[in-house]
Amino acid sequence: MRDIARLASWFGVLLAAILIPFFLYEEPINAWVQGFLKQEDAPWLVSVILGGLLAADLVLPIPSSVLSTAAGYLLGLWAGSFVTWAGMTLGCLIGYGLGATAGRKLTRRFVGDNELERASHAQSRFGDWMIVIFRAVPVLAEASVLFAGIAGMPLRRFLLLATLSNAGIALAYAAVGAYALEAGSFLLAFGGAVVLPGVVMLAARFRT
Repeated sequence: MRDIARLASWFGVLLAAILIPFFLYEEPINAWVQGFLKQEDAPWLVSVILGGLLAADLVLPIPSSVLSTAAGYLLGLWAGSFVTWAGMTLGCLIGYGLGATAGRKLTRRFVGDNELERASHAQSRFGDWMIVIFRAVPVLAEASVLFAGIAGMPLRRFLLLATLSNAGIALAYAAVGAYALEAGSFLLAFGGAVVLPGVVMLAARFRT
């Protein structure tokens, strides 16, 4: 419990440090976003950029929760959900392919030995459902995908579990972003993008 309290305190400080600047400059950010979206090709450009970045989440230090929420804020609930789902699913296929072809020695550079070990233990305990359990947990989501490829999980089963769990996660983040758009607050969208994965991490830590 002490470790959980320490993690919660650290997360609170980090959240405040990130959100305070956005709180101070929320109006200029909202004005810029609304002006950008009025451009004719803006939605398509946003879709391609966000989807591509989410697909590269495994190999690049990308805040996927922020991008997923931004998709809902910029594109709306359903379009944002689809773009997020497509990008995340493509990223899962990339991770699975890396795990299947590169093996453990190379893929551990992306997430570390500890995370791969946790994914291995989770696979022993939960079987293939580890993909669903860890899908929303930062770092462990990537580790579980890599380990699925390393362990030789059947591609069809992996794709089924990944796409279904990605759909739920994409809808949740896009809903936060779309609600923030209705409220006219980019700060709310960004705050939700930071809070949701933090809550998931704390829940996973408590469970462990």
